[in-house]
Amino acid sequence: MSRYHSALLIPQPLIIMTEIFLASLLLGILAGISAGLFGIGGGALIVPVLVWLFQTQQFHPEQIMLIAVATSLATAIFTSVASVRAHHKLGNIDWRRAWHLAPSMLLGAGGGAVLAEYISANLLRWFFVTYLLYTSLQMAMPKQTKASTHPAKQFLDYPIGLLIGVLSAILGIGGGTMTVPYLVSNGLIMKNAVATSSTCAIPIALSAATSYAILGWQDNQLPAGSLGYLYLPAFAGIVLTSIFTAPLGAKLAHRLPAQKLKRYFAIVLLALAIKMAW
Repeated sequence: MSRYHSALLIPQPLIIMTEIFLASLLLGILAGISAGLFGIGGGALIVPVLVWLFQTQQFHPEQIMLIAVATSLATAIFTSVASVRAHHKLGNIDWRRAWHLAPSMLLGAGGGAVLAEYISANLLRWFFVTYLLYTSLQMAMPKQTKASTHPAKQFLDYPIGLLIGVLSAILGIGGGTMTVPYLVSNGLIMKNAVATSSTCAIPIALSAATSYAILGWQDNQLPAGSLGYLYLPAFAGIVLTSIFTAPLGAKLAHRLPAQKLKRYFAIVLLALAIKMAW
């Protein structure tokens, strides 16, 4: 691949950054709508699509998953803040529980980013394929989860928060698929569990994204436009559109047959899992 575009004499890295930025604008639209409509974080969609985009631009194979995961987590900071503001206005957040979970999640997410650097790219990919299959199954066959009537075992918040932080950093997600069921099983009703989980996603995303940026700081093989393992053109494109489309997705959730659409989206996640596995 030559350094300059043969016709326009535009530096090749600039062409790559522009193409990925434009594609990420569309990805942000889809991720924001899916997050608002289906109640899951955008990571399930963002990571596999970024992996495909980075493969088409011939990024270093051993770095693709790390860059996709790190960039997804960085975008989650902004989408989570927007979500928390909305939930706070509705009074749905259990702030005491969120502050209880935050320290261990913060620590776990930082440790998870460090651990991910030592995991082979192939194993990291299979971790995410497994997560996609699990999420697809949960959406295709949703179960009505009832809040536990037993007293909350808050001493579990520390080890569970640590585990959720580690796994979220490795997978590039905000941890909602794990945090919500845990909170519901500990006595919170669903709307409070979802709102509190959105709050917990902020320390996870902030800690993991910062760690990934620092870990990749001295890597000279990373593509132009990177801040450590964060790929800024993709990050900017996703954030610019997802922060506007997430509220739209939430509004559509009240007008469209959500359960039926969830099954369709489960098929999309299944297809993404197969594509990544292939």
